[in-house]
Amino acid sequence: MIRRMRACYDGVIAGRFVLSLHRNVAIGSLAEMSILRRHLLVLDAENRFAARLLPALAVFAWLGSCVTINVYFPAAAAEQAADRIIQNVLGAPPENETSRNGNGAEDQGTGARLPSGFSPLDLLIPAAHAQAEADLEIDTPAIRALEQRMRDRQQTVLALHFASGALGFGNDGLVAVRERTALPLAARRLVEAAVAAENQDRRALYREIAVANGHPEWEDDIRRTFARRWIAMAPPGWYYQNEQGVWTQK
Repeated sequence: MIRRMRACYDGVIAGRFVLSLHRNVAIGSLAEMSILRRHLLVLDAENRFAARLLPALAVFAWLGSCVTINVYFPAAAAEQAADRIIQNVLGAPPENETSRNGNGAEDQGTGARLPSGFSPLDLLIPAAHAQAEADLEIDTPAIRALEQRMRDRQQTVLALHFASGALGFGNDGLVAVRERTALPLAARRLVEAAVAAENQDRRALYREIAVANGHPEWEDDIRRTFARRWIAMAPPGWYYQNEQGVWTQK
């Protein structure tokens, strides 16, 4: 009898233990489910935030790429640099030339004009354009040496033959022999050699200005700018090539 009672008691205890174990497991499962649910809610919120943030990041990335590539050639600064060098090489230009454009025609109107290459994006991110419009660097040893050689050559050889019409300014920023027969026979080889040396220095000058300002790709733009300004600042009576390559006297 005692054994039976003992066995029943043990069975009751074991049953209670099993029930307690199941209850604890269930409670633990509920706690884990609650934690998992909170994690899922957090992940869902983060995903929704990322989904809203990605378009804004894409816009900023696009704007950044525009700033990187939207570096304009500083046309106004290039003209100012060209005028300084040309004035030194040729001497002071006639007073009325300072208000003329590259074709020797008077500028019309005094109203403000948009700079070359202007984009509405400049209103939002003007830094790159403003940086590009800073004064060009033209005060380097290489540029000064080229400028001095060109000035000396102009004063000792070329100026006389520009005035006679034998030489002229090409529309490519170089010097050309316009009328070879107008050159004195005795000086013909000397003048032609001086023209060749002048054109070599001019090409080097355009290249050096571009390199000195960190933009070798600007060389062609600088050459075109100088081509216009050589013509604009030439004294009256000198010859130049127009855009069609026709020789014209100022």
